[in-house]
Amino acid sequence: MRVRSSKKNKINVVTLGCSKNIYDSEVLMGQLKANGKEVTHEAPEEEEGNVIVINTCGFIDNAKQESIDTILAYADKKERGDVDKVFVTGCLSERYKPDLQKEIPNIDDYFGTRDLPKLLKALRADYKQELVGERLSTTPQHFAYLKIAEGCDRPCSFCAIPLMRGKHKSKPIEELVEESKKLAAKGVKELILIAQDLTYYGLDLYKKRELASLLKELVKIEGIEWIRLHYLFPTGFPQDVLDVIRDEPKVCNYIDIPLQHIADPILKSMKRGTTMAKTNALLDDMRNKVPGIAIRTTLIAGYPGETEEDFQTMLQWVKDQRFDRLGVFTYSHEENTGAYALEDDIPDEVKQDRVNQIMEAQSFISLENNQKYVGQELKVLIDRKEGAFYVGRTEFDSPDVDNEVLISAEDIYLREGDFAKVKIVSAEEYDLHAEVVED
Repeated sequence: MRVRSSKKNKINVVTLGCSKNIYDSEVLMGQLKANGKEVTHEAPEEEEGNVIVINTCGFIDNAKQESIDTILAYADKKERGDVDKVFVTGCLSERYKPDLQKEIPNIDDYFGTRDLPKLLKALRADYKQELVGERLSTTPQHFAYLKIAEGCDRPCSFCAIPLMRGKHKSKPIEELVEESKKLAAKGVKELILIAQDLTYYGLDLYKKRELASLLKELVKIEGIEWIRLHYLFPTGFPQDVLDVIRDEPKVCNYIDIPLQHIADPILKSMKRGTTMAKTNALLDDMRNKVPGIAIRTTLIAGYPGETEEDFQTMLQWVKDQRFDRLGVFTYSHEENTGAYALEDDIPDEVKQDRVNQIMEAQSFISLENNQKYVGQELKVLIDRKEGAFYVGRTEFDSPDVDNEVLISAEDIYLREGDFAKVKIVSAEEYDLHAEVVED
């Protein structure tokens, strides 16, 4: 027989998936706190409270499985009486709500990505429109994600995001500036701009791409020292953004541009709207206009119909382009996407082997790229202290996904969230070792 939890009335938000979900959880938590609710984020079991909200990811197979496993785990906790209520929101819930309700009925309710007011009502809280831009931060105090748009209008055949997030919808520049000022007032020094596609920003509101205009307003905010760009689509890339990166010291010399593939037959099937020649020309423009820019990209291995020749084209291209940062996913066959009509004809072991080959090549490239920094002096932002080291990042590195700079904590004190000038003394594939330089 189920026993009611004896834990006090506290809401624990559990976030799965990408930075967009982190942002959404922070907004939810800000609304709850404004309603007088006690709320926490991914608290340890003994402190998690009696109401759970799981913000799920539904992007690819592994992420979906993690979300399902988390839902099942909390459904079991509810049965045992360890928690009283469990609510599920986010991308998986948006995409598979009827299936989830049928298969895991012991959840109090399921909500989609655009159901925040309904979710708040279920949590006995009111949606407060005047709180737009207010969030309860889950990241370290010195950096924050700034979501400038929701949804996506791109037709990529492999991607289910438009099914879960809807059409592209930009936030007004003035709203984003106000939100950023509030973040700066709380000690945020680095803004990480996120959206499904940053380059599309403004087309719906202003009838033209306005990412460059947004950046020019954000750099004026006192206290913000770094602005980083994540998730820029290559087709229709606004060249004026490169001018802003080059000319504005606050905008990091860093671009995250998921290119997905390079072989022309695969790009065509993926409906990426570009070619190998156009992509290479864009990368040349980036490097020519912004000397020293760090380019991060993400690729997919094992897309339907990817021949060995297509893969070798991509592998050689990775070796030729020498990306500063690179990640690879195996193709995930997603229902209701354009590619779902194609046969998922690449065996899993072949997909994984192709991933391994690309990452092996990239590890050598990364090591050689990092060795070029040895002897240089760089500005780093200190993220944390870990064991015997302070851990920081350069402007060329985003948190959690990129390189880190390790500084010996012996005989020196650095404060989390401060900038430090360091000299790089050695390099590994994905880490730099440095010592502080006295001004």
